[in-house]
Amino acid sequence: MWKNWKYLIAYLAPLAAYAGIYAQGIWSFGSIYIGFLLIPVLEFMLPASTDNFEGEEEGQRATSLFFDVLLYLNIPILYGLIAYYFYTLDTQHLALYEIIGMTFSVGLIVGTIGINVAHELGHRVTAYEKVMAKILLLPALYMHFIIEHNRGHHKKVATPEDPASARYGEPIYMFWWRSVSGSYRNAWALENRRLTKAGLPVLSWSNEMLRFTLFQVAYLVVIGLVFNLLMVGFGMAIAIFGFLMLESVNYIEHYGLQRQKLASGHYEKVSPRHSWNSNHEVGRIFLYELTRHSDHHFKATRKYQVLRHFGESPQLPFGYPAAILTALIPPLWFSIMNKRVKTFT
Repeated sequence: MWKNWKYLIAYLAPLAAYAGIYAQGIWSFGSIYIGFLLIPVLEFMLPASTDNFEGEEEGQRATSLFFDVLLYLNIPILYGLIAYYFYTLDTQHLALYEIIGMTFSVGLIVGTIGINVAHELGHRVTAYEKVMAKILLLPALYMHFIIEHNRGHHKKVATPEDPASARYGEPIYMFWWRSVSGSYRNAWALENRRLTKAGLPVLSWSNEMLRFTLFQVAYLVVIGLVFNLLMVGFGMAIAIFGFLMLESVNYIEHYGLQRQKLASGHYEKVSPRHSWNSNHEVGRIFLYELTRHSDHHFKATRKYQVLRHFGESPQLPFGYPAAILTALIPPLWFSIMNKRVKTFT
């Protein structure tokens, strides 16, 4: 039973964000304490797990509605948190550090239960789950992610042609700019290519990038109308923090790993050796098993609750949250990771 119910732990971060807004003061950084303090400490103390589910048990887990409902509930949780955040900023006198704390805390949730859950749902085959993914991406102003990630990143991962794959020796701050700008440009190019191939006009409602732009502008307009224009700025702030958290995860997922180009001019097939993984269980739960990233690239439609560990996959010496903190100090990151990269390239 614990193998199922343990995923409720993922709700601790948004709960801490709610509590931080309510309690204010030093607790304003609620989800930051969970994501970048409690989880790294627990991962340091607790053993990692390489267990996989097989046979009948894997089949039962893969078809269990329980794991899907856990994802779906993140929609009202996320939008409720954002509304509570705007309402509190709009109606209460807060110290600057409280405003910063709440913004970082809510921004982290926009990146985790927003973009990360959208990432899981965006790979599903059902239309309603893809719609849910787009709804979750909206507060991050990153709806183009569902185009570029699915149709771009998964094809070009671990190659110089993929903006979301970090290069050897590239500092995270340079990567942020390259990935954010490059992924946005790629999404437009991919959508234009799809429409041209289908014989549809680029400047039409059929263009998802145009629709996404309108939806995101409308979202900000609604914030301004319901609250005030200042809240539009805070809406953009939590979005930026959220998508930088995504890009930080992108950075550590494929740092320095590169597929070889074959004589044919094509790149070798994506393998478990082209993604950094972490079996630290607390972080796995917090990110809905995103840290078993090799299996995700092997079969993108495999549901999070049955993602597998591969023995040949490169393993991080710590979980994803600790890896992000380490990456923010480039000399420290390079000193730890560059020698590991060389063993897989």
